[in-house]
Amino acid sequence: MAHSGSSPRRVTASDVAARAGVSISTVSKALSGRGAVRHETRQRILQAANELNYQSNQLAASLYSGRTDTVGVIMSDRFGRLTVPVLLGAIEALAEHEIALVLFDGRGDSIREQHYIDALLRRQVDGILMAGAGLKPRESVRDSLPVPVVYALAWSDDDEDSSVTSDDAAGARDIARHLLATGRRKLAFVSGPRQDAASHVRLASTESVLAEQGFGLAHEPLYGEWSERWGRQAANQLLHSHVDIDAVVCGSDQIARGVLEALRENEVDVPKQVAVTGFDNWDVMVEASRPPLTTVDMSLHEVGRQAAEKLVQAMNGRAEPGVQRVDCQLIPRESTALA
Repeated sequence: MAHSGSSPRRVTASDVAARAGVSISTVSKALSGRGAVRHETRQRILQAANELNYQSNQLAASLYSGRTDTVGVIMSDRFGRLTVPVLLGAIEALAEHEIALVLFDGRGDSIREQHYIDALLRRQVDGILMAGAGLKPRESVRDSLPVPVVYALAWSDDDEDSSVTSDDAAGARDIARHLLATGRRKLAFVSGPRQDAASHVRLASTESVLAEQGFGLAHEPLYGEWSERWGRQAANQLLHSHVDIDAVVCGSDQIARGVLEALRENEVDVPKQVAVTGFDNWDVMVEASRPPLTTVDMSLHEVGRQAAEKLVQAMNGRAEPGVQRVDCQLIPRESTALA
């Protein structure tokens, strides 16, 4: 269960380090039993941890004496649409190493996540996989943990962490090149929130491909929600602007589905008059769209598999910091077919 908003701030390894007058890494070594720490220093750290009531991680670390062949997974995707395929890939990879997993749903709430991290450490897991929706980077949780952490899809904002995500930029470039190859030149761009990294990266990639050929967007970028409703609204906005367009590049399949509906309601022929593309390859969306939607598959299963492999490597002392990007795949369908 989540702590109430009135709960005191959780004590971290940084607090213990400050009280004991040592570095965070020394605190981690002392509490986990991994690494050389002078007896006097260890006792000072344990005293500081006790004075600050630093109990959960200390207990987990003190109990941590060997491998349990278990890892924890914390999902932070409200709908699970993106993280479930990531999870399946991780399960497949972990099974090959005969490693079991314990799954929690963090729902993107930092307090809830910390509660589950503490629970996983009490279970003495060998590592933790943080799986998010991949729309933006997320805050690192590595600070006070005695076990390795790897991030899947939603990458960590700390370069010292190990993350695996989809190569959105390359996928968006493939979409733009595909549209140019089918003769489209007057592209509009519709995406989710402006502040989301996914919107920024997909727009920048689209514009870079157009610029290479001496083109620019036919209409200023439109930002809204990651929803069909916003797609319908954006399409109507484009039509009412009377700007001549022959393609709409959408930041997600949900948005593209809404764009297709609005164009059909306004008797705009897709793909003869206007091509439409999505991003995600969500089968429920792309196959039910009329016409079926050209999109980018984010290789989510492979993201999960590679993230799990990185976690196993880290558990064996071979951590690889940085963000690893997995190739996406362009999936052409009727929504961009040549007339």
